Amino acid sequence: MVPCFLALGGDRRIAYRYRQGSGPTLLFLPGYASDMLGSKAEALDALAEQHGLPLLRFDYSGTGESAGRFADGTLDAWLDEAQEVAKLAAGPLLLVGSSMGGWLALHLAERLQARVIGLVGIAAAPDFTSWGYSEAEKSQLAAQGELRRPNPYGGEAGLTTLRFWQSGERMTLLDRTINYAGPVRLLHGDEDAEVPLDIGVRTKDRLASADVQLTVVKGGNHRLSAPHELTLLKETVLALLARSPSAT
Repeated sequence: MVPCFLALGGDRRIAYRYRQGSGPTLLFLPGYASDMLGSKAEALDALAEQHGLPLLRFDYSGTGESAGRFADGTLDAWLDEAQEVAKLAAGPLLLVGSSMGGWLALHLAERLQARVIGLVGIAAAPDFTSWGYSEAEKSQLAAQGELRRPNPYGGEAGLTTLRFWQSGERMTLLDRTINYAGPVRLLHGDEDAEVPLDIGVRTKDRLASADVQLTVVKGGNHRLSAPHELTLLKETVLALLARSPSAT
């Protein structure tokens, strides 16, 4: 499936792929510096194809196949892009967010409220600008405007800009109630070196919803992309869809 593009003004052309189907639309939000062609997105696409479900996935500006510079990205801009992409689908949504995408999915659920029939967070990382950087790294960001840290998965060093970090600090969630009342399923590995399991616990406790489950995956790392972990993701999505009155 080749990408389509959504023009949002300026140089922002957001690449997306939309698999048509019936029932609530799965909207996948990738992680930081990730894209819509990763293993979890592809697993969801295979699930959607198998069950005739609509799936909408996209790349934030400056990542993947979308236009723009990654260094210009901010959390609030990417959230606005997610909300614009969501308008491409009709009817209810089931949000699936990976890492930073989980942070954005929680914000998007607050914005869209009843349209969101459920949310799945995969190693969700709300507020990682607060807890994910040392004081020395924050000082370097303030002084130099950017920070590069080794990529734990190899390849080019990961970039954080001061503008992105500041946008994250404006959008923290774990210091307040997360105002979404629908069902939430949080999947988190107990060997996640990037997002401590405690973040999953804190997210669970901050959600206004009474229907929140945190599933701890033994031996799971941050990616949660082993075959049995992808199976868990797909089973979790199907279980939430089965509960929706609009599901087919």
